[in-house]
Amino acid sequence: MDYTLTNQAGADFAGKDLSGTSFAAADARDATFAGADMSGTILTKATFMRTNLSGADFTKTFADRVIFDGSDMTNVVFVNAIATSSSFADVIITGADFSDSIIDRFQVKQMCSRASGVNPVTGVATRDSLGCPD
Repeated sequence: MDYTLTNQAGADFAGKDLSGTSFAAADARDATFAGADMSGTILTKATFMRTNLSGADFTKTFADRVIFDGSDMTNVVFVNAIATSSSFADVIITGADFSDSIIDRFQVKQMCSRASGVNPVTGVATRDSLGCPD
């Protein structure tokens, strides 16, 4: 499926296999992607505000200029992803793994102030995955 330029606000994608799809410029605010496979997706210029992304897999996702503000990213796997010019304000990142992802330094600094936990899938600590200072 291609969700480019669509309105998915409030939609329920929990547990769905969405790998390799596109949500480019889509509005997915207040939607649920809990436990979804989002690996290899394109999220460029999408809005994922207040979205439940807990336990989702974003491995190798291209998330350039995405707004994740206020979302729940508990235990998310966000490995080898690109999230340049994206916003993670007030995002819950307990147990999230951001290993080897490209994220703006300002966003990393903000996330380090609230990073905690260990990802249950990868076993990597959130602080370590972001490169937070001790």
